[in-house]
Amino acid sequence: MDYFRPKKQNILDPLDPNFLKRKPTGPSQSSSPEELPQQGNLAPTSIFEEGEDQKTSARRPSPRQKRRSPPSTRDPAVLAAALDPNPEARQRWQRRKIIQEVRSRGQLTKAQRIARTERESLCKSEFYKTSIKKLMPLARQIAGKPIEEAIIQMRFSKKRVASDVKKHLEYARDEAIVKRGMGLGMVEREADPAAKAEKTDGTAREHGEHDQQLSGMVVEDKKGKRRFVSDTSSIYVDEAWVGRGPYGLDYDFRARGRTFFLRPPKTSKPPFLSHPESLG
Repeated sequence: MDYFRPKKQNILDPLDPNFLKRKPTGPSQSSSPEELPQQGNLAPTSIFEEGEDQKTSARRPSPRQKRRSPPSTRDPAVLAAALDPNPEARQRWQRRKIIQEVRSRGQLTKAQRIARTERESLCKSEFYKTSIKKLMPLARQIAGKPIEEAIIQMRFSKKRVASDVKKHLEYARDEAIVKRGMGLGMVEREADPAAKAEKTDGTAREHGEHDQQLSGMVVEDKKGKRRFVSDTSSIYVDEAWVGRGPYGLDYDFRARGRTFFLRPPKTSKPPFLSHPESLG
C-alpha cells in the first residue's frame, strides 16, 4: 500500500522565520557541471541532438556552395551564348551598316549630326487638373521659342494653368543646365581670359561684340519665323506636347438627395529642350 501513498514534499513556507535560510541560493552541490545544460548548446540527453553522421555531412559543402565558387578561366564558347546569341543576325546588321556608310561616302545626315553635336533634354511634368483642350493653346504658344521668352509668355498669361507651366519650364531649364550642361556658352566665354582682356579696351570690346554677333546664326522655327541667335548654346523649346492622364473622382450634390459623379481630367505637358543649331 505504500506504493500508492504520495511522497512527502519539502514545501517551504514563506511565513516561516527560517525561510531565507532554507531557500536554496544556487545549484545543488550534488549536480555536477557536466549534467547541467551548457549555454548555446543542447543537453546531452536531448532528443534533438545530431548524430555523428549528420555532423560530418554538415561540414561538407553543398552543391549550391560549389556552384558559387568562381570559375578559374572564362570559356569564350560559354560566354558567346549570352554576348552573341545570334551571330548570323549580327553579321547581317554589320553588313547593312557598312553598305550604308559606303553609299553615303561617310557623310552624316542632319539628324545624325545633331545627335552627335547637340545636347537635348526631355522633362515630363506632373499631371495638372485641366483638360487637353485648355492646355493645348499654351503648348502651341511656347513651342519653338527660347526658354526665357517662353517663361515670360507664361508669366503674363491669363490662363489659370499658366502658372504651373511656368514653374515647370523653370525646373526644366535648371535640369538641362545641371544634368546636360546646356546653355553654358556665354558663361564659358565670359570666363575666358582672352575675352576679359578685350573688355579692358573700348575699341577691342566693340570688335569683340561685333565678332560675337557675326558668330551667330539665323534660324527658322517650325512655324516659318526667322530670327537671329547670337549665342548658339542657348536653350529653346523644340517641342511641347500634351498627354492625357488618369481621370479623378468628384461628387456633385443635387436636389432631393441625389449625387452625381464627376470625372475631372488630368493632363501633363513634357517640353523637349534643345539648342538653336538643330533648327539651322
